[in-house]
Amino acid sequence: MEEKLKHREFDLASVADLCSGSSSPSPGIARFTADGLQILQESNQILLNLHLSTAQVFELGSVRSVCMVEEEGSDVGKKTSYSRGVTMQFRNEEDSAAFHCVVQQWKKEGKVQGGNLPNGTIVTSKSKFDEKIESSSAKMYFHYYGQLLHQQNMLQDYVRTGTYYAAVIENRADFIGRVVVDVGAGSGILSLFAAQAGAKHVYAVEASEMAEYARKLIAGNPTLAQRITVIKGKVEDVELPEKADVLISEPMGTLLVNERMLESYVIARDRFLTPSGKMFPAVGRIHMAPFTDEYLFIEIANKALFWQQQNYYGVDLTPLHGTAFQGYFSQPVVDAFDPRLLVAPPMFHVIDFTKIQEEDLYEIDIPLKFIASVGARVHGLACWFDVLFNGSTVPRWLTTAPGSPTTHWYQLRCVLSQPIYVMAGQEITGRLHLIAHNAQSYTIYLTLSAKMWGPGAEQGGILQTSSCKLDLKEPYYRISQPQAYALAQDQQQPQPLLQTQDLHIQSQDLNSEIMQQLSPNSRAHLDSLMQNI
Repeated sequence: MEEKLKHREFDLASVADLCSGSSSPSPGIARFTADGLQILQESNQILLNLHLSTAQVFELGSVRSVCMVEEEGSDVGKKTSYSRGVTMQFRNEEDSAAFHCVVQQWKKEGKVQGGNLPNGTIVTSKSKFDEKIESSSAKMYFHYYGQLLHQQNMLQDYVRTGTYYAAVIENRADFIGRVVVDVGAGSGILSLFAAQAGAKHVYAVEASEMAEYARKLIAGNPTLAQRITVIKGKVEDVELPEKADVLISEPMGTLLVNERMLESYVIARDRFLTPSGKMFPAVGRIHMAPFTDEYLFIEIANKALFWQQQNYYGVDLTPLHGTAFQGYFSQPVVDAFDPRLLVAPPMFHVIDFTKIQEEDLYEIDIPLKFIASVGARVHGLACWFDVLFNGSTVPRWLTTAPGSPTTHWYQLRCVLSQPIYVMAGQEITGRLHLIAHNAQSYTIYLTLSAKMWGPGAEQGGILQTSSCKLDLKEPYYRISQPQAYALAQDQQQPQPLLQTQDLHIQSQDLNSEIMQQLSPNSRAHLDSLMQNI
């Protein structure tokens, strides 16, 4: 983490000294060093050299910020005075968000311990969870998972629950006589699995009101209950009487990282796991591939047609059409889709839960490179994940890939408002940049580009580029049966792009809990559609 901060710098579109009336804005650099933050002009003249313990950074807008240095001798508890200040304008929202993410990393690392935070508290006096997550988000999160109906939804995901059960029971050697910590235990089902596998004792840590239901469920299984202790609280805060030999958890969210529970899983590892301990799961992979889906693109674009009305009860709505159009494309799409929509073999990004540091999950930057298998209009990037239970006896994968049995995570697609065209054999490059925010999710910045293709391609640059910004917290849940896309008579059957040993292509039925939630008319309509597929 230290080395990462030392070498981080951001180009600024403009920087100006607030204390100099004659200073005019000019391009500059914001550079993090081992000792603090330097703000430099384009000529490398240092405007401000500060340590974050004596400074405050405020956002003035999506790309504008101001750094203020506290006046020496300012007393804690009294109104703060500032002696210097500079305004910064970043090149884009992505750079601005990444800069403020690094500032937060300084605070989490304790580099400003003893300094005053905006609310006047000391860094070390707050829970690590409360430092980085806004209270309203945490309240809604724990309320959601404190309800039995949502626990039931996860328990009825038989791919999820069955894989966890198999991973534990098939690897009894990792559990027999061992101390286990269940991180975010929910209903306590994984604690019960661990006890079934012969664990010496299981500590089920759960922060929501579901802890009381877990106690009741576990007490109802008395032969296992004597080896399970439910502890209500956050893993960042609770204390345990002994170290754990095994951590077990289900910390995965949409796109693997949504809800930011992976960070709690890693914190639990650092706090409770013995050096030789095991983690179930141990590794996660985010898989990505460009896709084409004209139906989805038109569906999203058509949502904004409402705002094209020029006489809506005498009101012209068109001034908001552009904003609405971009707003709909800022929602990642969560659904199950036909893997034949992929236009290139997927790549993946590995997150090793046994080694990664919590701070590394604040910002995830993935360079993208694909070779198109077919000529198509690329509408965006499709993503899914899998996790590995690296048991001593039987390693087992849990996958959410398209074409595999559907889980409650489904898959996720980032849709571009401006598609790009590619030919078979053409290279597609880009970047998937995830920046964590305090609502327990991430802002997604996606760029895809199609390079020159054909004779002279080596001398050619980028032919087409399309970018989008999405909020992983606010997806469009398009839960439906994957559509069957008929091939044109002159179109050859594409080769399957997913060739994972653990991926068994099966017909995808909707999960039973989703079917139960549909009205009789909706079920009849769905049955009719299924008969026509």
